[in-house]
Amino acid sequence: MTSVVGYGTGNSIEEQDPVDGRRKDHTVVATQNSRVNLSALDLVPIIQDRPVAQCVRDATTLAQRLEAAGYARVWYAEHHNSESFASSATALLMGQALAATSTIRVGSGGIMLPNHVPLTVAESFGTLENLYPGRVDLGLGRAPGTDMRTALALRRGQGGHDTFRQDIHQLERYFGGQNGEPIRAAVARDTNVPLWILGSSTDGALVAASLGLPYVFASHFAPAMIMQALEVYRTSFDASAPTATLDEPYVMIAANVLAADTEAEARRQFTTHQLLVRGMARNNRGPLQPPVDEVDVTPAEAAFVEQHLAVSAVGAPHQVVEQLDQIVEVTRADELMLNSYAFDPEVRARSFELTAKAWSES
Repeated sequence: MTSVVGYGTGNSIEEQDPVDGRRKDHTVVATQNSRVNLSALDLVPIIQDRPVAQCVRDATTLAQRLEAAGYARVWYAEHHNSESFASSATALLMGQALAATSTIRVGSGGIMLPNHVPLTVAESFGTLENLYPGRVDLGLGRAPGTDMRTALALRRGQGGHDTFRQDIHQLERYFGGQNGEPIRAAVARDTNVPLWILGSSTDGALVAASLGLPYVFASHFAPAMIMQALEVYRTSFDASAPTATLDEPYVMIAANVLAADTEAEARRQFTTHQLLVRGMARNNRGPLQPPVDEVDVTPAEAAFVEQHLAVSAVGAPHQVVEQLDQIVEVTRADELMLNSYAFDPEVRARSFELTAKAWSES
């Protein structure tokens, strides 16, 4: 077995050549300095020997601390049939976070459209927007966020065709005036909930570009095509599309972080994330494990973990900032969405806080 410590510094990205509603600002939040905004992604990790109910409550507590630390937004992912993540009912998690905070934007990162009909998505997010106006984001993905058996169960056995683009158009109509629509969603009408397109390949990038919508690249777990996808998005962007909410491309890059007082402590805490990814390589996915001094992996597993966590920033706060700066420089990101796992929820929350403080002060 190979012994591995400290994957993920952001150094493996290689540079290559090449905001609200229908208003053309798309909820872009002003920064306090020249740096891009930081936002946070929460998959609501399940922790070994910690009740799932407490893990879900931890998400709301974290949202409050992210708001206090100055994060622009917090988004919740959608996962099903998972022993690792409790982010199954995304809109419910959002509602809890919105109720417990007052300024931070709250969104989905994302709603997996193959699992839903546009009408129910529009009604859920329209309700949230009416309750918390100007604070709701709707990130959309085309993957099921689960295995195919579970995907079929979510769709009540209906396989169906890829209707991602058509569903986005339908959501735009529901969130708009609904003129001529045979089926109405009164709670969604004229809410203009901002749409974002999530992806990890050139396919999602092309959809976002052709619709004139902002693009979020999922490089926190699938960074392989990051530069190709960004090139496709930027060169194909159509600001004249009827659905366009931007005058120019807007890219949010997802990255993993683990900040601690020392580099050694950060790298040790990061082994919890490495163990999670190793479990994926072994098809043995489960709750977050305690950190270890070394992660034992085979050479093939080591390569899998390294590739998966290539876009990561780990270390003392100033080191994390340097690594995030490199990610921004190489990708020309307009915003960063940070993902972090730790066995101890306090370590995780403090990692976000240390990162935000160092980011704003450097």
